[in-house]
Amino acid sequence: MALYATWTPREETPERTVAIERPSLAADPLKIVLTPLGGDEKIDRQIADLQQRIAAAPEQHLLLERLGWAFVAKARLSSDPGYYTLAEQAAKALQTAAPDEPAALLLLGHTHHAMHRFAEAEKIALQLTGEREFAFDYALLGDALMEQGRLDPAIAAYQKMIDLKPCLQTYSRVAYMRWLKGDLRGAIGAARAAVSAGSPKEPEATAWASTRLAAYEWQAGEMAGASSHLDLALQRVPGYAPALLLRGKLLMADGKFADAIPPLEQAAAASPLPDYLWSLSDALRAAGRNDEAGKVETELARSGASADPRTYSIFLSTRGERAAQALLLAKEELQTRQDVFTYDALAWAQFSNGEVIAAQENMQRALAEGTHDARLFFHAATIAAAAGENARALEFLTEARALERVLLPSERAALGQTTAALLAATDSQISSNQSTQKPEAELPIP
Repeated sequence: MALYATWTPREETPERTVAIERPSLAADPLKIVLTPLGGDEKIDRQIADLQQRIAAAPEQHLLLERLGWAFVAKARLSSDPGYYTLAEQAAKALQTAAPDEPAALLLLGHTHHAMHRFAEAEKIALQLTGEREFAFDYALLGDALMEQGRLDPAIAAYQKMIDLKPCLQTYSRVAYMRWLKGDLRGAIGAARAAVSAGSPKEPEATAWASTRLAAYEWQAGEMAGASSHLDLALQRVPGYAPALLLRGKLLMADGKFADAIPPLEQAAAASPLPDYLWSLSDALRAAGRNDEAGKVETELARSGASADPRTYSIFLSTRGERAAQALLLAKEELQTRQDVFTYDALAWAQFSNGEVIAAQENMQRALAEGTHDARLFFHAATIAAAAGENARALEFLTEARALERVLLPSERAALGQTTAALLAATDSQISSNQSTQKPEAELPIP
């Protein structure tokens, strides 16, 4: 399969304060990763078993690699970034036990990527791809490049990965790149291939691929398919937060706000990231439970800037709150992440601060790849209207309205306001033009 048009990014890695603190530079990585953690989930038992076996094993490097990836799996399932820190320490312990082991570098590079240290992840990936031909080295390289907005070399890296190993992870990246390039049907086809390539041996990866397929199908209006793939995701990983989040969003799109609250509450409890909290707040407000929504928004205000600054910036700009903070967060995010969605966040924050010309420039960058995304079009329409470019704004508005089912209720309300204001401005302009036209001179009757 040719990757003509990139990876489905996983949920934002929260950077909030958690129970697992960063170790000091002088700490022994092996001692850190062998510290008992507790927990009753299957992954917790796997981690405990690996820790015990490593403590008793004379040859530790193979088990350390497995432990590191178990920490990564736990981080994905729990949305707790402390486990990425533990995975990083496992990679360092592995480097000590086996200094020439490429597996340590790959694990380390992955943790750097998860922590949004994209340039460091790229450096490791380049070293690995220069030394061997391994599919997941190219996956790491493509992921790091993509997040930095360097899509052409990212595509080349992903194509190399496809050539070496067609698999769930490969097809998921193909699907995302096709979606990013505006090819929704191609994204759905590749995502279906990813789900078909999944297996019970990799439940979280299969659940993730199923959730992403559901998102693409939802955008295409294929509601039955989206619902069934969310069922599959939740069968593979019961209580899977990304699937519960998407289920809640589908219910909100159908106007079933009260029904959306339970899955969104469960999702936010498991993964208290801004997208989850924002969605829950919107559902609660739409259901008339404003006091509860206020409590959720208080938590969002407390943790949003550190957990996911980009989404929190968009939230603030959409709500018309703390415009200066929204702009600062977007600018800081752009220092390490230059993809279309970061440029969108920056443009939206600039608009909320009255910087319309700068917002237009960055909105152009956000739309440069041809991505068909309701939020991008909604922001583009609003910014173009503010700049007085009504014809261009109407074009973006048409695109946004065609996809508005995937917007959150507060965004749909704001889109409605943009629509009403733009139509009123257009009608006013037409009336003004008609009133200033000179009447045609009457011809004399012969």
